[in-house]
Amino acid sequence: MARTTVKAANSAYPRIVAAIRLVPVLIVAVVIVLLGGGLAQAQSLMVIPVNLQMAPEQRATTLTVINRGDIETSIQIRAYAWNQQSGDDQLATSDAVMVSPPLTSIAPGASQVVRLILRQLPQGHEATYRILLDQIPPPAAPGVVRVVLRMSIPIFAQPTVRAVSHVQFHIEHSAGHAYLVAFNDGGLHDAIRDIVLSTSDGRKLTTNSNASPYILAGATRRGLISPQGSLLPSETLRLTARAGIGAIERQVPVAAAP
Repeated sequence: MARTTVKAANSAYPRIVAAIRLVPVLIVAVVIVLLGGGLAQAQSLMVIPVNLQMAPEQRATTLTVINRGDIETSIQIRAYAWNQQSGDDQLATSDAVMVSPPLTSIAPGASQVVRLILRQLPQGHEATYRILLDQIPPPAAPGVVRVVLRMSIPIFAQPTVRAVSHVQFHIEHSAGHAYLVAFNDGGLHDAIRDIVLSTSDGRKLTTNSNASPYILAGATRRGLISPQGSLLPSETLRLTARAGIGAIERQVPVAAAP
């Protein structure tokens, strides 16, 4: 299995250059300039649902793509294995999920049901995938700027055995910065949002709000704390956030700086 980042997945589209950030559902507008000019045209696509949850023993699911534009549009749908082994979101080419149809055209006001089939049920812990849906730009007249879309939709396939998420936190120092480290040693993903850290002297600290909220099973995520100020190695901060189970509140220790 060859690993690739999301940028590598763009190689099938040499005309399209995009930097993709993985979020619960992502729509990226990519501008294609054809011989310059001042006219911009865009397609309007909607995908339902915005993420896919597959229960234990469930092998198939569907998503619906709706063309809300006024002209026919073509799309390509590909499935990738999704992991966070290095702490960042990574995609790997995989045949674990079969997509039908992988290529299709949708008339104005029409919709297309896309069927997704797991070739093998996950064992032990949740299996995670991403569906990349790329709009294929039609030929354009000279002087037209076309805007096309890319969407990234997560798939969470639960294992056949009972599994839960279990996220633990601590704060560590590196190169003069402080990071909130979250480690999920459970068998399911969790999504941690709206994180606020409170110090003993009443300061409110936050982490990078642009990062993906997902922490996959077995993964470790690090978020830069800003503004940091001074944190004592013996200090314990209070963390409040929203998780998949609801509001959480934890006491988070500060690890000694190396």
